[in-house]
This record gives sequence, C-alpha cells and structure tokens, in this order.
Amino acid sequence: MQLLDKLAVLADAAKYDASCASSGADRRHSLGTGGIGSTEGMGICHSYTPDGRCVSLLKILLTNFCVFDCVYCVNRVSSNVRRARFTPQEVVTLTLDFYKRNYIEGLFLSSGIIRNGDYTMEQLVEVARSLREDHKFRGYIHLKTIPDASPELLAAAGRYADRLSINVELPTEEGLAALAPEKKLPDIRTAMGELRWRIEENVDARKAEAKTRAKPPRFAPAGQSTQMIVGADGADDRDILRTSTNLYGNYRLRRVYYSAFSPIPDASARLPLQAPPLVREHRLYQADWLLRFYGFDVEEIAPADGAGMLDLDVDPKTAWALRHPERFPVDINRAPREVLLRVPGLGARTVERILGSRRHARLRVADLTTLRVPLRKVLPFVTTLDHHPKRRLDDPARMRAQFAPPPRQESLFG
Repeated sequence: MQLLDKLAVLADAAKYDASCASSGADRRHSLGTGGIGSTEGMGICHSYTPDGRCVSLLKILLTNFCVFDCVYCVNRVSSNVRRARFTPQEVVTLTLDFYKRNYIEGLFLSSGIIRNGDYTMEQLVEVARSLREDHKFRGYIHLKTIPDASPELLAAAGRYADRLSINVELPTEEGLAALAPEKKLPDIRTAMGELRWRIEENVDARKAEAKTRAKPPRFAPAGQSTQMIVGADGADDRDILRTSTNLYGNYRLRRVYYSAFSPIPDASARLPLQAPPLVREHRLYQADWLLRFYGFDVEEIAPADGAGMLDLDVDPKTAWALRHPERFPVDINRAPREVLLRVPGLGARTVERILGSRRHARLRVADLTTLRVPLRKVLPFVTTLDHHPKRRLDDPARMRAQFAPPPRQESLFG
C-alpha cells in the first residue's frame, strides 16, 4: 500500500478520538537550537471537522489492526474495514513533511493494539524518540498510551511527549465489561496513577533544582487526559460527570473529553441504532467547566429528580438557576465572587472585570454593557442601581421559553 493510501485509511480511523487538543504545552520554538518545529502556532493553518472541532495536529493511527473486539469501535478485530499500518519511520516522515508545509503544529498518534500492549507502546515511543532525538523536533507530540504497557515504556513516552492520554472509554465498569471485555478499568486507573505519580515527581524535582543548571527533563509537561464515549451504553449524564469528577480529583487530569457515539458499520445489536444528539456532548462540556471552575457539584448540575440527564434546551448553569429562583436576583454591586459565578451569562473573566470595576463606582446597566456582559442572559438574574427584574423569576416556564432555542420548522422545499 502506498504511503498516501495508508494516510487516507489511518487518518479516517483516528477521527473518533476527540482528545487531540494541544492546550497546556510549553511555548517553545527551534530558533537558535538547530532543531525544527514550534508549539507557538504562528502561521499554522487550521482545519475544521464537520462537527466544528479545530484540528491543527497530524491526527493518525499507527495502525487500525487491533486484537481487541470492543463492540463500539470501528477498528475492532471483527470489523470488516480496510486495514493499514505505518512503520514508525513513515510517521516521522509524514510529521516532518506536514510541518515543513505549515499544515500542522504537531502530532497526535494513537494505535490499535498490535500483538500486545508492550509491543504497540514500543512502536509509539519510537516515533516520538526519533522525532525528538534524530530530527530535533520541537513541535507538539501527544501520544495515546496503552494501559497494560510496562511502567518503563510509560516513562519513556513521557520523556518525549508533551501530553499522554489513556482513554477510559466508558463511564462505568459495567459498561466497559459489557462492550469492551478485554479492557479492565483497574488496569486503566493503575496506568493513570502511574502517570500522575511521574508527572508530579518531575514537577517536584524541577522545583528542587530550580536554582541549578541541571534541571531534569520535563515529563509530559501538558499532563494527561482521557476520553469517554457518550451514548454507547446506558450511562446517564450524572454517571458520566461523577466519573469525570473522580478522574480529575484522583489523577489530576488536564481534560476529560466527551465524544458522542457514532453508529458504525456492521454494528452489534448491543449498540444503539442512532447517535445521541450532539448537543448532549456540548452540554457535558459546559457542565464539566462548571464543575472545574465555577464551584458546582454533580448533584446540582444533574439532580436525581431530572432522571440524571442534562437539559438539552438550556445550558446547565441556566437550568440550575431556573430550578432555584430563591437564589435570585443577585445584586451585582454587592454579591461575592462565588455568587456572581453562578449567574447565567457571567463567565470567570467577566466576574473579575465586575469585581474590579465596582471598587470605583456602583454599576448600572450601561456599565455592564461596557464590561461586555451579555445583557439578554444576565439581566433577568441581577439587580443594578437602575434595574430590577420585576419578579420575572416567579414564572420559570416563561423564563425557560426565553432562553430555549426556537422550535425547528420544516423547510417548504424539503
């Protein structure tokens, strides 16, 4: 098979993995180092996937051969798909060629399992090693790690990659046992714990050597991440968010990515016939942000009386506010930071601007406009010197109608 034919197969096979962001990488470049590449992104041409994700990495699989038979995976051993496999040197060549043409800012490399976890991980590490050591590549590298690979191989991967990730795949152990029986949640979590320990040990070692010239090399400076498939099993949004909270707390993950299940050819009867609405994936990302940066907990965002699912019509913060009219309106001139963060439409940066401005004068609606506050969303929940919402919060159904998207209408032309 020609190299471009392999690229067509293995780039398409990688499209189901959403965790390919390059956030968190060190800002570095090759000027004066004799190397090649940069993580600063200057002049990089970005492309967009059909569902709106911005992709500036060469995102490929080393191979779509796999000895596992995960029911939801198009590359499972029993799947009837066209197969291909790169050599490590071919991946290196492609990465350098794409970078020199200014198409990408780095490499996202994953793989099906060939032979066993250690053999596959050796191939992935060899790609990163060759880029870094043989070609002095300074761009971004994200490696998907194999949970049952040896600790020595995980350590080698972290020396060369900016970010490592291990996909937890499904939010519950029951779902994983039913749809991916070869994968064991304890193995996945053990590998995550190994990466967390090595990342934190490296940070501590670099701090201890901060005043010397002999700093140890960085270990996965952009941290680790994971991905969960949404809608392939019976897990509700509360299950998903509880798992995410556990992963952030126990393993210090940089990100949990959510990927809406996509129906695959020759699918098992155990899988749903249709994909979940993409807005469900979007709501999970919004809820994830509230859990990490806005002081919410899972039970507030996905309460038991809502069947454990997020509201698809309005964002999670607005849904929470409509369920708790007694908490509003909030006085924009007096409320503390943690209360302002719970006002729909107020982001963390906007709250900081409000707190800074009100030190000098009491705020009016015109001042909120100057601070770039989205008035349509915020004004029903706040008071200012010249505004009061006139008890509109007593009618939550009316408020929901204001924030929910209008119903879709059928086109006259089909």
